[in-house]
Amino acid sequence: MPENTEPEIGPFTIGDPLASPSNPVEVPDRDDEWTVPNGFTWVFHGEGNRHLTRPVIIADGFNHGKSDLKKLYEFLEGEEYGFLGALRRRGMDVILLGFNDRTASILENAQAAEATIHEAMARRVGDHRLVVGGFSMGGLVTRYALAKMESEHRDHQTGVYFSYDTPHRGASIPVGVQAFSYLLPRGLDLKPHPFTQQMDSPAARQMLWQHYDNKTGKTGVAPEREALLTALDQVRHWPQIPLKVAVANGRGDGVGLPEVKAGEVALRLDVRYPGTTFYTQARGDDVTVAYLKRTFPATEKTITTNGFPELDGAPGGTLTTYAILAKAIEEAGGEADLRHAEVCFVPSVSAVDILDFEKQEDLYAKVDDLEPERSGLDAFLCSPTTTEHTLPTEDLCTWLMEHFEM
Repeated sequence: MPENTEPEIGPFTIGDPLASPSNPVEVPDRDDEWTVPNGFTWVFHGEGNRHLTRPVIIADGFNHGKSDLKKLYEFLEGEEYGFLGALRRRGMDVILLGFNDRTASILENAQAAEATIHEAMARRVGDHRLVVGGFSMGGLVTRYALAKMESEHRDHQTGVYFSYDTPHRGASIPVGVQAFSYLLPRGLDLKPHPFTQQMDSPAARQMLWQHYDNKTGKTGVAPEREALLTALDQVRHWPQIPLKVAVANGRGDGVGLPEVKAGEVALRLDVRYPGTTFYTQARGDDVTVAYLKRTFPATEKTITTNGFPELDGAPGGTLTTYAILAKAIEEAGGEADLRHAEVCFVPSVSAVDILDFEKQEDLYAKVDDLEPERSGLDAFLCSPTTTEHTLPTEDLCTWLMEHFEM
């Protein structure tokens, strides 16, 4: 390979596991499908239902490109607990909502949720109120859609809103990893690498607690996030009519990932990016979180943070962020020394909307001991053990379904 040619690195992304089922299952024939603005749906009737009777709308989460509802069904049914099958056995009709672009603005994709709610009301037989929510970003999309409909005095006939490990107060992708995304080579079509596109997308800028801006080299709250928070404020933050419930894949006792200690090497690369090193987030000012080096075009920079809490080992739903990055580099012919495969993505305090997490003591708070009234939710549950972000577990899914029946 010529020295001035950058190696091709596969189109990896670091997003919700919803599109990455590890135990694919057979997806049954869908009973219906709808096209809605900015999205589309697959409908699966509950057992014994010949028509749409008890609709449960489940919105997809964040990743690159268009939703893959086949993979979404496989993930929600074939991992630790078969959530969709359990819903259908209870006589509930599953409506999977996908988006034409999962990186588009949450406010824009909320139009797909609104249209799906209207379609479900129009096609429903009987008077069962809807259950509406989503996994990860899908919980934000549906939360805003329902609140906006109420603010405009439009009926949504929804009895229960739910979210599953949704970053209500923000999510975290290590700043060094965000910065590294801009060093990845463009494709033959000269478009930015998919991971670069993902990290620079409207949805990423809205959901991430802190976003790295490649143009300025600074890290802070993105203007798009500020706009999202303003939009939520304008619709009273939450829908007021339905019962609002949520679950977190992280623990509620203040325990996170004890093996992920602050300031340690998480991943070191060689060959393709010689000497590039990522460190787990530590507290303090001018804390080095990554040293980045690329041979062509020649680039070398140190990424630092100021005043961050110890995010990577915090209580919350996890992503295998560094494992995904290491695998992509190795598959491209590089070398990777992986020390910590996974880190916190959605802190527990964010998933149950009970505290912001700029402060160390709030990020590691014992959610189970806090007054529930501090949350915008009516009820919530944290996982008894730390689990992967959006992983359907029996504890969390059973608790949700009990509230769906109320």
